Amino acid sequence: MRIKTGIIRRKRHKRILKAAKGFRGASGDAFKQAKQATRRAMAFATRDRKVNKRRMRQLWITRINSAARMNGVSYSVLMNGLKKAGILLDRKVLADIALNNATEFTKLVEAAKSAL
Repeated sequence: MRIKTGIIRRKRHKRILKAAKGFRGASGDAFKQAKQATRRAMAFATRDRKVNKRRMRQLWITRINSAARMNGVSYSVLMNGLKKAGILLDRKVLADIALNNATEFTKLVEAAKSAL
C-alpha cells in the first residue's frame, strides 16, 4: 500500500508557515519560499544573539570610560586599579553605577587610584 505522507507533510508545512507568519510577499504563504526565509531568519537570529552581547559590552565599556575620564583616569588604568584593589565588579555593573550613581563611582575610582 502506498502512503503519500499526507498528515506528516501537512504538519511540517503548517509548522514552517506558522514560523513565517508576517513575512512579506510569497515568503509568508508559499511553502518553498517560507522554508528558505525561515531558515535564513533562524541563521540571522543565531548570529545576532552573539552580536547583541558584543554591542552591549561595547556600550558598557564606553560608559565606564567616559565616567572614568570625568574623574581624571582612563578606562584601562581604572580597570587595572580595580583588579589590583581586589574589586571584582563586571562591566555591566560598573556601567550601571557610572550612569546612575556618580558619587559611588568616584569612590571606586579613588580606590583604584590608591591601589596603583
